[in-house]
Amino acid sequence: MSIVTPKGTSDMLPDVARKWQFLLATAAELFEAYGYEPIDTPIFEATELFVRGIGEATDIVHKEMYTFEDKGGRSLTLRPELTAPVVRAYLQHNLGGGGRLVKLYYAGPMFRFERPQAGRSRQFWQIGIEALGAEAPSVDAEAIVLLVRYFERLGLRDLQVLINSMGCVECRPAYREALAAYLRGRTPELCPDCVRRLEMNPLRVFDCKNPECADVMNEAPEVADFTCGDCAEHFNEVKALLAEAGLAYEVDARLVRGFDYYTKTTFEVRSSQLGAQNALGGGGRYDGLAEMIGGSRTPGVGFALGAERTMLALEAEDVSMPARPPVHVFVATVDETTRRAAFGIVGRLREAQIAAEMDHMGRSLKGQMKQAGKSGVLFAAILGPDEAARGECTVRDMESGEESAVPLADLEEWLAERIKEEIM
Repeated sequence: MSIVTPKGTSDMLPDVARKWQFLLATAAELFEAYGYEPIDTPIFEATELFVRGIGEATDIVHKEMYTFEDKGGRSLTLRPELTAPVVRAYLQHNLGGGGRLVKLYYAGPMFRFERPQAGRSRQFWQIGIEALGAEAPSVDAEAIVLLVRYFERLGLRDLQVLINSMGCVECRPAYREALAAYLRGRTPELCPDCVRRLEMNPLRVFDCKNPECADVMNEAPEVADFTCGDCAEHFNEVKALLAEAGLAYEVDARLVRGFDYYTKTTFEVRSSQLGAQNALGGGGRYDGLAEMIGGSRTPGVGFALGAERTMLALEAEDVSMPARPPVHVFVATVDETTRRAAFGIVGRLREAQIAAEMDHMGRSLKGQMKQAGKSGVLFAAILGPDEAARGECTVRDMESGEESAVPLADLEEWLAERIKEEIM
């Protein structure tokens, strides 16, 4: 074929799609137990939403967004992340009316123009949460615990939890100035992108994957030396709550989330099974984001996790993932005269919650039985003109080969009992 998937994208074929559905179902069950409700937003938004929210100095806005002009001359962008759109929806629809805490979760595709590599694509899939309306450190701690418990619920065990505090609008400017002064003294050692980041937002230099830049940042001033009393108190309470929950963590002074809207708590969960690209998910507090995009001040906390890397971690830890549900019964026909009746029987079995299938390729009875054997069904229900005239069919146990004549009126009940016996 001359037409294939665009670079950095992939088809979610049935085996992967089934794993994605498993991640979704696990998230929905766990997140709703924590009081979160589902939300979905458009795949594209006004470009200004991301420029304001994520920050013009970030690599995402500067290099990676898929931005286009529609036929009305409006600048639109395929969403590179979902926190800003969720906050936009929260403000637009006044979801926080009455001053309540609003807890939302989401899942879907995001888009960034990045160099494709393992666990990172240009269309990638995320699951995440946002809690809007509360400043309490308990919301931060709950989000961290929830992210870790989600990975544990999936079956992951080799996890590392990193946390930090980025300070707030009151104390961060002093840190930014100290960091910028330090970096200006090390400019010759920085890559061209980091020289640009230095002047626009020096915190973004922490994002650089260049080894030389990373060495420079290892000696950089630490934000903890500049945080105000309120931020220090907030962070200490988050740590105390994590300890109360029995959650092991490490404080990483270099952990700075890549978006401008983050304040105070930041966190990340990693897997040691994935090499350099080991971050499974992360997030933090973003008390100023709503104001950045034109709303009133609304404190918030959230996280997002990458589906692709999570699947890689599950494979690395040899965690079994759901396989295709088995088909228990194959309805075979002796000839064309019983095909319509077989179609009706298959429908009845499915209505009775018995997974059933039939031939749609015009195979002979021998070919149908061969197909039934390959598919691993427990029973084959064989319908011929003589059986149909008597109101029954022949059911063969595919393992033992034993055959039984079963009235069609009793077929669902008969099969249900024996399938239960087989799978118990």
